[in-house]
Amino acid sequence: MRVVKDAEIRRNEILDAAEELFGQKGFDGTSTKDILEKVGIARGTLYYHFQSKEAIMDALIDRYGDRILHAAREVAVDKSIPVNERIIGVVMALNVKGDSGEEIKEHMHKPQNALMHQKIQKVIINNVPGILAGIIREGIEQGLFDTPFPYECMEMVVAYMNTVFDDDMVEMTNEERVSRIRAFVFNLERLLGTESGSLMYIMQLFGGEDSNDNE
Repeated sequence: MRVVKDAEIRRNEILDAAEELFGQKGFDGTSTKDILEKVGIARGTLYYHFQSKEAIMDALIDRYGDRILHAAREVAVDKSIPVNERIIGVVMALNVKGDSGEEIKEHMHKPQNALMHQKIQKVIINNVPGILAGIIREGIEQGLFDTPFPYECMEMVVAYMNTVFDDDMVEMTNEERVSRIRAFVFNLERLLGTESGSLMYIMQLFGGEDSNDNE
């Protein structure tokens, strides 16, 4: 007997299967036939939901955007976590999760997929500053920060991080990267009106030197 499932359930099954296969075999190494066999559906059913393998990747990127924002918001509202740790947690939540994470990132960064890359950047720039600004306001109440522009500061920070620290946007040597990280933290402390050196822990987000090595 043929099983008929709700369209949204079937769509998510296709996405789940594709995400797993892309993680195992890569986007280029995965065929639509692989996805069909994984889900156990006919080709017509697949094309009813997605016109192509590229459309499936588009949908995965949309889902990725929803996923990272949800994770970031969960960290941001957890009052049991100190303000400084929540800032790091929100930024870390923007990293791709799951077996297919690197494949999604690699796919977005291909020249022919520039619009996909831009789409994710737009999601981050339009949503993450507000999430971080809420944490900064708490920090202001606790006397950790002193700025009349919490949202605007975070918008500047996210825009900078999303461009200068994007390997596709700015090419730099390791030495140049470390210098930019130091400058970023230096200026962030001044934007937020906090003590010099108090935000050096943020360097760990970029794989930079630890807060004890800031001379």
